[in-house]
Amino acid sequence: MSPTSAEARRRLPLKTPSDLPTNAITDISAALTALLADVFTLYVKTKNFHWHMSGPHFRDYHLLLDEQAEQIFDMTDEVAERARKIGGTTLRSIGQIARQQRIPDNDADYVTPEDMLSELREDNLHLVSILRGVHEVCDEYNDVATASLIENWIDQSERRVWFLFETTRQAK
Repeated sequence: MSPTSAEARRRLPLKTPSDLPTNAITDISAALTALLADVFTLYVKTKNFHWHMSGPHFRDYHLLLDEQAEQIFDMTDEVAERARKIGGTTLRSIGQIARQQRIPDNDADYVTPEDMLSELREDNLHLVSILRGVHEVCDEYNDVATASLIENWIDQSERRVWFLFETTRQAK
């Protein structure tokens, strides 16, 4: 192998072979990249609230948010690797996350435990909506593998919504 050919190969764009058409790869990987920005945002926000939880239910809420953050973080690698598997690329920086995120940050110095849980419930509902939108893109191109992953992430997100909803309900 000549150094010239090895150097030329290193300059080639990242493009994993795929049987999906180019427009499908572009659209699906763009949707996955935006999704990944939201998943990272939700992860950091969940950890933020986990770290800053206080009050009489501290232990229960602290553990709940740690469990949820771990589940959300586990999604990140799967989302990014799926974009790469189909021949696309994905996030490259924190700046890109900030430009693409649709779930808002919360930088407040103090948030009540009830507001933390309610805000995360709404953010997870928003994530479900985003996931359904990405699923529609996958359906358009018959990308059943990505759609299958998304269906599991929807189920996980709906479970988080359920737990957060039930945790914030007031007894009557």
